[in-house]
Amino acid sequence: MLKLSRKREVSRSSNALLFCREWLNAPLLVGAVAPSSLALGTAITKGIDVASAPVIELGPGTGVFTSALLASGIPQDRLALVETSEKFSSILAARYPGVAIIRSDADRLRHITPFGGNGAGAIVCGLPLMSMTRAKVMRIVSNGFSALRPGGVFRLFSYMPVCPVSGNTLDRLGLAANKEAFVPANVPPACVYTLQRKDELL
Repeated sequence: MLKLSRKREVSRSSNALLFCREWLNAPLLVGAVAPSSLALGTAITKGIDVASAPVIELGPGTGVFTSALLASGIPQDRLALVETSEKFSSILAARYPGVAIIRSDADRLRHITPFGGNGAGAIVCGLPLMSMTRAKVMRIVSNGFSALRPGGVFRLFSYMPVCPVSGNTLDRLGLAANKEAFVPANVPPACVYTLQRKDELL
């Protein structure tokens, strides 16, 4: 147990160092100086299980949410990670050899279709949407929903006490946002939101 604990501590330390370096290289793309906590990973993937597969993760970074998704029962071959960073992509490929790693910008998801015509049941977004332009957020969310099957959900988080997708953008896309959780254990504390199509909530 002691050896396992030390391995986890080393892994977390190396993740933090790598994340900080990537943030220094591209602060607006990375959006945080440290990887998300295990608590946030658990909160943002709550309710996502094997029935949700296939699942797409946007901006996986070092894989905190990825590990939580796999722990929830998502098969590796039913999970696709969309990541722009070459360094993060290499780390993810080594850690999760059975998971599809797609080196691309998330706003191109409509053209990627990692699972062909079979829409995903869930998208988990780790991208720093608050640091992006409203137009880019619109493309990411719109293209994300084009990859979701009916009833699919888009999970995301924010360090601010408001949804990172503006009310105007939600209205234009016919979506509703629901605050799912507050995670004080994350640094900084974070709120988790679920986006769904309004016509599916009626």
